[in-house]
Amino acid sequence: MKTIITIGRKFGSAGREIGEKLADYYGIKCYDKELLARAAKESGLCQEVFENHDERPTSSFLYNLVMDTYSFGYNSSTFVDMPISHKVFLAQFDAIKKLADEGPCIIVGRCADYALANRTDCVHIFIHADMDARTKRIAQKYELTYEKAKDMIHKKDKQRASYYNYYSSKKWGHSDTYDLSVSSSVLGVDGTVEFLKSYIQAVEGRK
Repeated sequence: MKTIITIGRKFGSAGREIGEKLADYYGIKCYDKELLARAAKESGLCQEVFENHDERPTSSFLYNLVMDTYSFGYNSSTFVDMPISHKVFLAQFDAIKKLADEGPCIIVGRCADYALANRTDCVHIFIHADMDARTKRIAQKYELTYEKAKDMIHKKDKQRASYYNYYSSKKWGHSDTYDLSVSSSVLGVDGTVEFLKSYIQAVEGRK
């Protein structure tokens, strides 16, 4: 296994569970919330700050200004003066790049595919599922009514889409944004994992 896998996912599609099962199979690490701890440690910011801003859009983020700052390097004084949302994004961006440099791993969400867009050793996957399957999964997981689960899904998907579309140059969930987009409700979680194993094997075989 030589590939870095990024997984974008709709809320309730089992993207994290699929990522963890793939990681177990390949004997590599899967980073989801763990990425926040890593970014917090390396940036010196409190982990709670990352959790509060995790995949959440911000109306005050000046995209071009911050990306210019990132592209041309930022010094400590510039970093100190940034709004907290800037710091969280840049710290996660750096953490994702460092994790990829350390070797094969799976990174869930947080614009990881965009952060690693220039690498040739990555497979970028998006997991979705039909609304009924997602709603039942979330209702069971969080002990909610069907309608409350559905509302939660709409809110979380909107947050993730806004965050991704704001920080990246692509569109969250659009098929041409990723190497592969797959519905976990067609084959089920384990069936999707098996399908992705075959896909990853075929990709590595071509390389």
